[in-house]
Amino acid sequence: MTEEQGSGINKIFAIGDIHGCLWSLEKLLNILPVNWGKDLVIFLGDYIDRGPDPRGVIDKLLELKEFYKDKIVTLKGNHEWMFERFLKGIDIDVFLYNGGGATLRSYYNKEDYLEIPEEHLRFLKELKLYYETDNYIFVHAGLRPGKELKDQDEEDLLWIRESFYLSEYKFPKTVVFGHTPFPAPLILEDRIGIDTGCVYGGALTAIELPEKKIYQIECRGQII
Repeated sequence: MTEEQGSGINKIFAIGDIHGCLWSLEKLLNILPVNWGKDLVIFLGDYIDRGPDPRGVIDKLLELKEFYKDKIVTLKGNHEWMFERFLKGIDIDVFLYNGGGATLRSYYNKEDYLEIPEEHLRFLKELKLYYETDNYIFVHAGLRPGKELKDQDEEDLLWIRESFYLSEYKFPKTVVFGHTPFPAPLILEDRIGIDTGCVYGGALTAIELPEKKIYQIECRGQII
């Protein structure tokens, strides 16, 4: 969607799946050595569902985007995709089965009415499917091996698992992804997976590039 070419960015920080764990996100942001407004910070999707404060996570991301503009990149995850479909009346049971109830509860007002701010709906609509730089491709789930980036299907970008990260195909750029939880970050020559299962009792993980330095906060959120 967006290609960054030599724009003076010093470092890139990518952050894995948050799933409503606002406490962990705030603690992680506090320990990252980001030069805010200069370095690029990329969120890999799945901000909502399962955890205790999905709405609070989106509020935090909107705050960051307001202050730091194009130095904050927010990608779409499969859970944001499911939420958008739910709001259109599509696959309601699928959304609820995958932790959507936690998201809905975070948007109920005092009168028990579902109230989703317009800026949150716009945030969902404007999420990118991927972000490309000179050396990296950032995406929620991964890429279909052997296909050009422009030809990738949305379903693969948001949902693919083993056929991507277990593939023997050599990707031309390092693909940084979330979606599939690993006990520890997956660091390969051309693939980096940083979903470490925060909402499942693991950690919320960020990686600093190009150094490949890992930062983690143990998750205090729990599935609700």
